[in-house]
Amino acid sequence: MTFKAPDSLAEQIAHHLAERIIRGEMKARERIQEQKVTQSLNVSRGSVREALLILERRHLINILPRRGAQVSELTPHHVQSLYALMMEMYILLANAVAQRWRTDDDLAPFRAIQLRLEECLKEHDIGNFVDASFDIMRAAYPFADNPYLEETVENLLPAISRTYHLALEQRKGEMAQFMLAFADLLQAVIAREPARIRDVLLAYGQHNCQLVLAALAGR
Repeated sequence: MTFKAPDSLAEQIAHHLAERIIRGEMKARERIQEQKVTQSLNVSRGSVREALLILERRHLINILPRRGAQVSELTPHHVQSLYALMMEMYILLANAVAQRWRTDDDLAPFRAIQLRLEECLKEHDIGNFVDASFDIMRAAYPFADNPYLEETVENLLPAISRTYHLALEQRKGEMAQFMLAFADLLQAVIAREPARIRDVLLAYGQHNCQLVLAALAGR
């Protein structure tokens, strides 16, 4: 594989390695050797090192002294901690939309994503379903107008995506459950009901967290 400008080379490498980790092609505690990546992707060692720092910031790898980089583990504690934090950030984003939407045009991006999710559900397309579900948060960023929140969510999305893939591969029927939760959430946002927004997202987060924990236990 050969990567080209104008996109950041390190970002491209990080994305390539992240996809392999998220989809389970690279296993927990598997070593990532700089030289091997450099040769297989035909890129510089400096770019690989920068990519590994990006992956560490996104909680997909650990860089250990004298041992180099290795894929991070998914433990029950990590999963529970991740979901506890992510749900609070999702609640912040949803409340920002609820407070600031004014016209149907403001809600159009969310309805478009809902249609894409329905298509993915019909086709049992897990990968694109997960990607589309994250677009919900990105559509909410302009309403929150909070660069710190946006940066934190973006850095955690690969880790949460990894758990989504694990859970959905175990139980593909859960895509329909997500659709129901998103429909309830959208109604709560339109009605500007912060308490209902919180209830819907916490219930969804707890449900999905339990799915991931069950998938981990069944490995």
